[in-house]
Amino acid sequence: MVNLIIDGKKITANKDTMILEAARAAGIDIPTLCAHESVSRSGACRLCVVEVKKGNRTKIVTSCLYPVEEGIAVETKNERVLNVRRLVLELLLARNPKSEVIADLAKKLGVAPQPRFIPDTDKGKCILCRSCVRVCEEVVGVSAIGLSCRGSQKTVGPPYNEDSAVCIGCGACAFICPTGHIEMETTEDKRKIWGRTFKMKACDVCGRYFAPEDQLKYISKITGVPLKELAICMDCR
Repeated sequence: MVNLIIDGKKITANKDTMILEAARAAGIDIPTLCAHESVSRSGACRLCVVEVKKGNRTKIVTSCLYPVEEGIAVETKNERVLNVRRLVLELLLARNPKSEVIADLAKKLGVAPQPRFIPDTDKGKCILCRSCVRVCEEVVGVSAIGLSCRGSQKTVGPPYNEDSAVCIGCGACAFICPTGHIEMETTEDKRKIWGRTFKMKACDVCGRYFAPEDQLKYISKITGVPLKELAICMDCR
């Protein structure tokens, strides 16, 4: 266990805890778009920045990647930190002017709705946080999507922007996306995502469509559970 101070409040936390979790456990809110408990951290959105004072030196760090240390003092809302967050939000607004989530965060921090940077018109709502890529690889185990190109042309999607042969239509990428960039449409017996249409499986008990057939086949393959046993929804188990 280590002792530290966050916004003047004395905190005790496990030494492997990141500042973001330590602050949240103490009831101190730090905004973030890309930090999710289900996947590894990238620190991509930069919204969770805080100021850390260690001895006589201070520095701005991303709280989702910086572990707690004995004796450090952390400021999460001083003017230096807020100015960095405002700049980050201005840049995100310029990249994703149609994102309601980013616009709402910007409004809360007093960022002008019309940023001083020229807005993009072709980036959708993607902030390149890589959460979707990580959940597909680390949790689902499929790696159906990834990052393509470089610099300002970098995008997320299936290889070569073609239909992915390994995607199982689980929708984990859409659920974890913080801005709603990934579009998924689910009707009674079909689900559309990444340009592909997946057939949904109806529960053998209640008849309700509950999961893509490809997803159930994949789960059966990697777990060894017979497909018949997976053909029942969670409500009927």
